[in-house]
Amino acid sequence: MKFRFLGVVLFVILLAGCSEYQKILKSQDYDLWYKTAKELYSQKQYTKAATLLGELNNIYKGTDKAEEVTYLYANCLFNTHDYMMAGHYYREFVKTFPSSQLVEECQFQSAYCYYKLSPNPRLDQTDTENAINEFQLFINMFPNSPKVDEATKYIDELNNKLVYKSYLSAKLYFNLGNYMGNNYRAAVITSQNTLKKYPDTEYREELSFLILESKFIQAVNSVPEKKEDRIRDTIDEYYSFLNEFPQSKYLKKAEKIFQQSEMMLKSI
Repeated sequence: MKFRFLGVVLFVILLAGCSEYQKILKSQDYDLWYKTAKELYSQKQYTKAATLLGELNNIYKGTDKAEEVTYLYANCLFNTHDYMMAGHYYREFVKTFPSSQLVEECQFQSAYCYYKLSPNPRLDQTDTENAINEFQLFINMFPNSPKVDEATKYIDELNNKLVYKSYLSAKLYFNLGNYMGNNYRAAVITSQNTLKKYPDTEYREELSFLILESKFIQAVNSVPEKKEDRIRDTIDEYYSFLNEFPQSKYLKKAEKIFQQSEMMLKSI
């Protein structure tokens, strides 16, 4: 009975709170909205606070309260995991209040929202690229910020995601083989371009072996007039691979490619 009574009391209090909140929403007392929104924000009731702040963001535009309202609204959206809209309002804050002491935080948060939106590597990576650009902009704007190292770490992580997507694309070309054209050549070009753009990537070994394997298969399937050049190119690629990755997990496969390439060269 005691617990049931407490439950009823809590329900009544909650109902009264909701009723009071609805009354505030229906009123036109914007100062009351402002005061209530800040109280709800301090209580971490971000969804309710966001409802009020979203309206106040338009009402107080151009006033002395606009800076705080925009900042609190962006934070509410972020804390309710609406990263797309949160990022939008963080960017709006940076543009509208460039001299604010909160610009550094908002620029970082803008980038971080894109980071949170960055999808699986197999999907479109527009948000990943936007995150990299925003983090780089943050570093350029605030080179002495204590968050520069964190921003750099996120850039490296996001770049690796882009590299992995490129590797998946190159691997797809490789798996397509000669279907509707020479996809091995596309695999080589995609891998080479990725290595030029991201020379320090953690996928360097995988991409390098994919180049070697693709060149070898092209040589095997080559027309007679191009065969010797392609075999020699494969052998050169093998030595480059061996020099860079002497302990590679692909070493046995690479050595087999080399041996078969030499045998083909001798038979020409």
